[in-house]
Amino acid sequence: MDINIAVVPVAGLGTRLLPATKSQPKEMLPVGRKPVVQYVVEEMTRVGMQRILFITGPGKTSIENHFDLNPELIQLLRETGKEELLAEFDFERKPVQYFYTRQRQLLGLGHAVSCAESFVGDQPFVVALGDSIIGLHAQSDVVRRMTDCFVRNQAAAVIAFEPVPLSDVANYGIALPKNGTGDVFEVADVIEKPGVQEAPSNLAIAARYVFAPSIFAAIKRTRPGKGGEIQLTDAIRLILQDGGKVYGIRLSDAERRFDIGNFEAYFRAFVEFALADEKRGASLRQFVEQWLNDHRS
Repeated sequence: MDINIAVVPVAGLGTRLLPATKSQPKEMLPVGRKPVVQYVVEEMTRVGMQRILFITGPGKTSIENHFDLNPELIQLLRETGKEELLAEFDFERKPVQYFYTRQRQLLGLGHAVSCAESFVGDQPFVVALGDSIIGLHAQSDVVRRMTDCFVRNQAAAVIAFEPVPLSDVANYGIALPKNGTGDVFEVADVIEKPGVQEAPSNLAIAARYVFAPSIFAAIKRTRPGKGGEIQLTDAIRLILQDGGKVYGIRLSDAERRFDIGNFEAYFRAFVEFALADEKRGASLRQFVEQWLNDHRS
């Protein structure tokens, strides 16, 4: 079975990153040299995704513009002797097709995924959140491991998980593993934002999913929760209750999730990616170290 469709939800308003996101999507904020969503797309193309559907909303047209071909800019770089910059547009030449549809009402992640139903049809597909980078410079093959697990186990869903401090479990969907917590494990349940005492583990959903098309029927049966939102985690629970097999894949230490959802996370991600930059990272590190030395009290 060839899984080559990725659905990338990018419709959120990014209110925790205002005013930076007042006129541009949070997914287009730069982290190092690239916008967040470019890292996501490069990860998807590297693991064999051939069609990418963005679930967009108001104010997201810059995402469409970013992945369009721009022959005028390429010609300008050639005419002005800046051919070395052409390598930065390698993502435009990947063998992938881009599609876009609107989430007309912002009713949660489950609702956003449901907007892909007519596009996906009866095929399994990947969901990759457009504001989360997996691994430094997105050097992760977790989605390939997830699709392999999906096919091998005839699963209804495979979910990426990462360990988080117990104090943070209330911010995530948390796994209840069925039999142990190795690199691959069967999921007995997922709990959306539990309290510390109620959390069945510290394994948090990490922004990557593989679904059978049965997820759409489960979403339709999912009742809205807080704020009228339809939680994807609740739909996954319905699949489990119906007897569907759901598996978890743990992120490796090298596949830490960079969740660009608030300024603290964004600042840390930008600094880490910038310091790891092949061309400018070393000189930036020297600058930061000197600045810290000069400003120690």
